[in-house]
Amino acid sequence: MNRTKLSKKAFIDSAKVFPGGVNSPVRAFKNVNSLPVFIKRGKGSYIYDLDGNKYIDYIGSWGPMILGHANASVIAAIEKNIRYSTSFGAPTILETKLANLIKKSFPSMEKMRMTSSGTEATMSAIRLARGFTDRDKIIKFEGCYHGHVDSLLVNAGSGAATHGVPSSPGIPKDLIKHTYSLEYNNINHLEKCFEKNGENIACVIVEPIAGNMNCVIPDLKFIKKLRTLCNKYKSILIFDEVMTGFRVSNGGAQELYKIKPDLTALGKIVGGGMPVGVFGGKSKYMDKLSPLGPIYHAGTLSGNPIAMTAGIRTLELLSKNNFHLNLEKKTKKLMDGLSNLAKKNDIELLTTYAGGMFGFFFTDKKSIKNFTDVKSCNNKIFEKFFKIMLSKGIYFAPSSFEAGFISSKHSQNDIDYTLKMANDAFKKISKLKL
Repeated sequence: MNRTKLSKKAFIDSAKVFPGGVNSPVRAFKNVNSLPVFIKRGKGSYIYDLDGNKYIDYIGSWGPMILGHANASVIAAIEKNIRYSTSFGAPTILETKLANLIKKSFPSMEKMRMTSSGTEATMSAIRLARGFTDRDKIIKFEGCYHGHVDSLLVNAGSGAATHGVPSSPGIPKDLIKHTYSLEYNNINHLEKCFEKNGENIACVIVEPIAGNMNCVIPDLKFIKKLRTLCNKYKSILIFDEVMTGFRVSNGGAQELYKIKPDLTALGKIVGGGMPVGVFGGKSKYMDKLSPLGPIYHAGTLSGNPIAMTAGIRTLELLSKNNFHLNLEKKTKKLMDGLSNLAKKNDIELLTTYAGGMFGFFFTDKKSIKNFTDVKSCNNKIFEKFFKIMLSKGIYFAPSSFEAGFISSKHSQNDIDYTLKMANDAFKKISKLKL
């Protein structure tokens, strides 16, 4: 019996109108040599595909669904406000209300601007940093993804202080020459790049917890060195907390590590599942944006009232009843469980987590520090594990380079079932000797 018959038909139809049949590459399941399942609805910790199959969802729309799918309170707020119109292109008090909620948790964001995506937020933050410093060069880190911005789609160069190389055709070489792509968690590379180029570096942009090469936890010395060097060379430090904001703690990674960036980019959770991004920081930087200053930023749907409504209700709910403490307990139980079961079945597995964000790596390494470490992991085992788990109704990210997410709606039974199925999967995999 073909349990995903309707999904396969839907993919054939979508491939006729969308490149690769999808509107974002990882959704195509190419990294696991499979075809995607098409989702029809979600509720709580579960999603359901076109064929009626039910999955425990550990993606959560890549992070935003921290309250689970179709949260009744968020939906009610949206239904109430959507009657007035879906968009105005004019100011509303909803924008100010959401901004004040964000500022309460992220005091480093003295002022901010709304956008419609995380990509827009990081792109705009970098433009602001370049405009404020009157410098062109930027530093990013290999394995960190900040959206499909030309100057950020860059792989590491051949040395610590060399320019990166484009990771996609269509990116002008003249633009890439302004980007240094360094190794994540490598203090030596960072210091050398600043020593050689510091006077020309406008900003450093970093995922303070990397979530786009799976979940890689930073060395605290590395994060602190970023702050020190940016201070020394008068460069602007940008934290891309699109993924970690309100996910790893109510105040993001900057609250966890007690490091205050100059600018922060947010997204995902701040929109409650709607298309929202935010960038903000010290007033002295933000006041350089138009219409106060000369640095241009605009957006027709920036501050969209329905997206603001979803974000406001979501953040209000996150602030209650030890939300993040309880969330991390669930994540820890899941990751500790996977680690113990893998060990029991003689499979090398390393797990990481922070708040409601997690990663697992099929590797014998004691720690994962950078993208090179991630790429060395056993993708054959990951692919086999993913397919077995999906067939059992457990939806992990369809790529070994993506982090996973848990919601407040994941129950003890969800986690127990996941671990039971993981044990069965590990038993099968151990016999294959992949």
